[in-house]
Amino acid sequence: MPKAPAPQKPKANWRLWLRVTVWFSLFVCVAWGGNELRNFLLKDQRFGLACDPSEPTCPLLEIKGVQYASRAKIQGIFTPDFGRSVFDLPLAERRRHLLAIDWVRTASISRVWPNHIVVNVTERKPVAFAKLPVNGTARHWMALVDQDGALMTLPRGVRFHLPVLSGINEDQSDEDRRIRVKAMQHLLEDLGPQSKDISEVNAASMQEMRVIAEVDGQGVELWIGDQHYRSRYMNFLNHYRDIRTHSEQASTFDLRLDDRILAR
Repeated sequence: MPKAPAPQKPKANWRLWLRVTVWFSLFVCVAWGGNELRNFLLKDQRFGLACDPSEPTCPLLEIKGVQYASRAKIQGIFTPDFGRSVFDLPLAERRRHLLAIDWVRTASISRVWPNHIVVNVTERKPVAFAKLPVNGTARHWMALVDQDGALMTLPRGVRFHLPVLSGINEDQSDEDRRIRVKAMQHLLEDLGPQSKDISEVNAASMQEMRVIAEVDGQGVELWIGDQHYRSRYMNFLNHYRDIRTHSEQASTFDLRLDDRILAR
């Protein structure tokens, strides 16, 4: 019988092993180079944010767009980074802290190599004074509120010509205050030129809006409801002399019924 052929030994695929070796060596070199580069960026003094925490400003930390926000608070956000490489700066975390600062609406942070940080801030724009109650008392304190319902402290030495909004408080969410700000703005827009007579809008209840108006040099409180603001106010002005004849001492008037005005 013919002999069966002897089994052939598998040939070594040297080309495959050569490719694997080359790619593995390349990966090791890239990983090593990346680690060395990272260590260089972290440790070389040329990339350090060389700021003195005791100084009010740092030339290497540039803050742009600030008019009313506290520069000291903004710089204070970056105090933990003083002396460290700008490469190691946690941008997202620092930006989150910036957005929590009074007056700051938006913020961005940029690294300017080798060792500068630039902070760009967009400030909030106030639309009204916020008359805020002091908890447990009958007193109030004044702040500012923007169209988003965010509260801002009053900057020193600055005058704003804005209406006063009451009926809001610190415990409300920004969204709750935003809705009331919008209701105030709608009321004043509907009043048109007569909005100049209004010194305060109470939006505690948006269905029962109230205003403080100056009529003939006297402050009066008007319950004006949630609609027909201009027509109700003009009706009150047109009948004010007659109203005063019958209600000399009254200082609060209910205008919510369109066919009558009630002294409260």
